[in-house]
Amino acid sequence: MNRQSGVAAVRGEIARAARGAGRDPASVTLVAVSKTFGADAIEPVIAAGQRIFGENRVQEAKAKWPPLIARHGGPDGGIELHLVGSLQSNKAKDAVALFDAIHSVDRASLAETLAKEIANQNRRPLLFAEINTGAEAQKSGVLPQDADGFLAACRDRYGLRISGLMCIPPHDDAPGPHFALTAKIAHRNGLELLSMGMSADFPTAIAFGATHVRVGTAIFGQRPARSE
Repeated sequence: MNRQSGVAAVRGEIARAARGAGRDPASVTLVAVSKTFGADAIEPVIAAGQRIFGENRVQEAKAKWPPLIARHGGPDGGIELHLVGSLQSNKAKDAVALFDAIHSVDRASLAETLAKEIANQNRRPLLFAEINTGAEAQKSGVLPQDADGFLAACRDRYGLRISGLMCIPPHDDAPGPHFALTAKIAHRNGLELLSMGMSADFPTAIAFGATHVRVGTAIFGQRPARSE
């Protein structure tokens, strides 16, 4: 697969979707989800000008990205890492040290731990609260009816600045209502950022106000099977 072409095609689709929604394409940030892919797959995407990447696992990112970042200008090279997968509290220290954004703040214990690590390390990653819009038992995320209370607790109890919301609609549902619900919760809580939309549905997410779209397969192709 030509991954440079994949980046260009996704960018073009983002621009069309944004203009169709009456938005500036620059208001949508593309997060290229590189989970499970090695440096050989990531290098062409960096060469295409992409600088913001998403990973699901702290340990995988910790092993893979420091050498890549060093090869591309170090901390001043413009590469940003976003954690888009679930975060265990015992990985919070490493996550705060490595990632520029964490999209999966989903429970009080994690919020408390992140607040402590952010203070200890004097780093300020961008934080998104994850909303489980489909109330799916197998998924992490705050239930929609609990979102306002959770966001207030993050702010008032833990001193944690949440800048936006993230959601992953149920696989078999139309995504639009889930994006609309997430946008509604964000609006009433004064949050400007929305991490919504993946390869199959990011144009719809942009129509509902997504500021960050997390696109993997459309750029990198099908993911290699894990040997676990």
